[in-house]
Amino acid sequence: MPEETSNDRILVTVAGRDRPGVTSTLTGILAEKGASLHDIEQVVVQGQLTLCLLIGLASSRDVLKELLFAAKELGMDLDFQPVAAETRAVETEDERYVITAIGALGPRHLHAIASTLAAEGANIEKISRLSESDLASVEIHARLPAGGDRETLKRSLLEVAMNASFDVSLQREGIYRRSKRLVVLDMDSTFIRIEVIDELARAAGIGEAVSKITERAMQGEMDYDESLRQRVALLKGLDVSVLDKIAADLPLTDGAETMVRVLKRLGYRIAVISGGFSRAADALKRRLSLDYAFSNVLGVEGGKLTGQVVGPIVNAQRKAELLEMIAQLEGVLLDQVIAVGDGANDILMLERAGLGIAFRAKTKLREAADTAISGAGLDAILYLLGISAREIKEMSAT
Repeated sequence: MPEETSNDRILVTVAGRDRPGVTSTLTGILAEKGASLHDIEQVVVQGQLTLCLLIGLASSRDVLKELLFAAKELGMDLDFQPVAAETRAVETEDERYVITAIGALGPRHLHAIASTLAAEGANIEKISRLSESDLASVEIHARLPAGGDRETLKRSLLEVAMNASFDVSLQREGIYRRSKRLVVLDMDSTFIRIEVIDELARAAGIGEAVSKITERAMQGEMDYDESLRQRVALLKGLDVSVLDKIAADLPLTDGAETMVRVLKRLGYRIAVISGGFSRAADALKRRLSLDYAFSNVLGVEGGKLTGQVVGPIVNAQRKAELLEMIAQLEGVLLDQVIAVGDGANDILMLERAGLGIAFRAKTKLREAADTAISGAGLDAILYLLGISAREIKEMSAT
């Protein structure tokens, strides 16, 4: 049998209407003629198939004729070209990334992403649609040359996404992207649409004063512990039944239930770590069957709030520590953890996680996070894990 050389490899591209048996027929010819197969890629878009085969011809020179004849019989177009040895060199030092775009996507958005990647020297290798019937989410696999600046690429992608009103994520491709096992979320304005303390303040008639302190704390302009003490002190004397009523009917963020249902069925553990209050966090844990809930405990005497926090305050540092504690209890590496938050007190927690997501977040957190979700719901996190809309629907139906 003749020895195959680097000049004996041919890239065969077959395109046409998809039907059963195309791949079977062509690979059958390769097997029959003794041609070697070095690479294969197939994709179907709107019923149109494109199949690429990198074949070796050392043992048989008439295989191309057979392939051309078979393609014609199948009603397919076939093209082929020699592949130079230098073209096939594997860039082992390059870093591979996955870019996930979410939103009402069109040519303008994909052009913005592709142009940003090109400007940073990144080469697109694969694009696939994650959404089901429309272009609401795409996943782009790209290769960044050795020495490329990931942080610059991330900032550039986030900037174009904000300007063009869509969400984008940049993640290093690898085993840990596909094997996340723990999701930790902030509660107020993340898991739920409200800030519980602001709702309590409105009930107590001090809404404006408390909201101002809350906003300063979330922007990172004020020490969180001090801001919490000041706000809780203003609630002294409020009937605890007001808090219990709010906790019983927490308005969930869009996509929260879908996210929890799908991730739980995939075996994920889910925790809420909140700078809010335990009566609300515990109610959320029961409602959604979450695995963990940590938050601040308010003092209560005679059915009234005392205006004090009992025990250690769940601040930025405590959130990060709790994330690490849960990961250790579950035997999960930090690279397998996703953390989601919206305020400055979530920064440390997001930095500890393998994937930190700023959700409808303040500027300071968006700049520190791995990625940001601004327009979509919490179920967009599923797209970041490479889960398609079809798979989400399948899991939601069972």
